[in-house]
Amino acid sequence: MTRALILVLDSFGCGNAPDAAAFGDEGSDTFGHIAQACATGLCDVEGLRSGPLRMPHLHALGLGEAARASTGRMPAGFPDIAPTGAHGYGIETSLGKDTPSGHWEIAGAPADFAWGYFPAAEPAIPASLIADLVREGGLPGVIGNVHASGIAIIEELGAEHLRTGKPILYTSVDSVLQIAAHEQAFGLERLYDLCRIARRLCDPLHIGRIIARPFLGDAPETFKRTPHRKDFSIPPPEGSVLDRAVEAGRAVVSIGKIGDIFAHRNTGREIKGRDDMDLFDKTLVELNGLADGGLIFANYVDLDTDFGHRRNVAGYAAGLERFDARIPALLSGLRPGDLCVITADHGNDPTWAGTDHTRENVPILAFGPGVAPRALGGRTTFADIGASIAHHLGLAPTRAGRAWQNDSGQ
Repeated sequence: MTRALILVLDSFGCGNAPDAAAFGDEGSDTFGHIAQACATGLCDVEGLRSGPLRMPHLHALGLGEAARASTGRMPAGFPDIAPTGAHGYGIETSLGKDTPSGHWEIAGAPADFAWGYFPAAEPAIPASLIADLVREGGLPGVIGNVHASGIAIIEELGAEHLRTGKPILYTSVDSVLQIAAHEQAFGLERLYDLCRIARRLCDPLHIGRIIARPFLGDAPETFKRTPHRKDFSIPPPEGSVLDRAVEAGRAVVSIGKIGDIFAHRNTGREIKGRDDMDLFDKTLVELNGLADGGLIFANYVDLDTDFGHRRNVAGYAAGLERFDARIPALLSGLRPGDLCVITADHGNDPTWAGTDHTRENVPILAFGPGVAPRALGGRTTFADIGASIAHHLGLAPTRAGRAWQNDSGQ
């Protein structure tokens, strides 16, 4: 029996999607623009990194060719090579550019409804919802109530939060309501309880996620978000590869925020970590012990939260290089019959205007012992990934998607 992994480099898009103009993102290209910035010296930061973007291991698997298939050009500094893995790109069909939409579609169960959003206005969140949240949560009030970057708004309003006891509420172009509060002064469990109330209040509005954003520190220069983030999500549609695996009695391991994204439904054993490198260490440990027929689904979020939203191009480049350096260890842990897919859930071009995600295609790299190099082309839905993983594991077909193993009618 075989095993499978889906590893999601959160926000690592590879060129604007066909419908990017409808989202204000025509011309965005997370991978391409970072590579170009590195090639021209804009990402040379002493003590961090310098020179062209170096991702030799992922490039060998087909990353450059995946990007070229998506955009028509090879990213700057990436030479022409013959890839060793199957490679292509995915086009999102779900009507969003957010984390749940991307992951659900990757898993073979695209969102089949329209998300609700809060407008880019001040205040952003309806007064009636705020009033209910204040009353049911026993709050002295709230602060924020705007579209904002999470780190920036905590630096701006954290001191007022500590002084008044009012939690910080903010949103973005994603279908999300985020609530930030001091982990000690406000209380972590109290924050979680408040988010549960918000989840119920936001259900009629089809808001995808309520996110608890605890932080510590006593001044803007010391405020820092903690690893105790928790998402309260709308349950995904039925028929994902996770559903199929659990229905078949297979071992499932969810790493990072996968459990939160899928509302903890059929996500198996859930493992958290401090950062992407810690999560990668844990991925390798779980891979070593994964039973035959098992599935690992992992999300590595630092590129998105730490660098994409903060428009930190050099930091994003350094994060990519750190991840690439871990690929040899991953390859050495794969057994005959294993299939690993590395992909992304949306874009977050750090050279783009604003601080939000970008509507982009995503790279698809499929590899493992016995996986033949081939061009997968442009997949018309991310769901082809989940469908292909299900096919590989001998599971029932996912709700949507076409397995690339069936491209030639096999």
